[in-house]
Amino acid sequence: MATADTYPHIVLANDGKAVIEGTRYAVEHIAAEQYFYGWSAEEILRQHPDLRPAEVYAALAFFHDHHDSIIAAIEAGKVRAEQARGHEPVSRDELLRRRAAVHGRNG
Repeated sequence: MATADTYPHIVLANDGKAVIEGTRYAVEHIAAEQYFYGWSAEEILRQHPDLRPAEVYAALAFFHDHHDSIIAAIEAGKVRAEQARGHEPVSRDELLRRRAAVHGRNG
């Protein structure tokens, strides 16, 4: 991974996505929480106690410096998720039927 030049704690993964170094968090994840939920850095820290303030602030700085491209990626991911979900939600009864079928075969 390469370090993003002016963003301490942010590195670029092999796929080119910015991530918080040494964590499982992509900058896009932190950005989505601020974009969709309006969370401040302090709220993000409350929600993710495994992150340090410097990491969150670096992720948010990267996000705001690359705002348009990150928002485009977030919106594209949202569209993919909605398409994958389909038009009809799965009912509780269907989920229970599927669970019973799996457990019936495995147990």
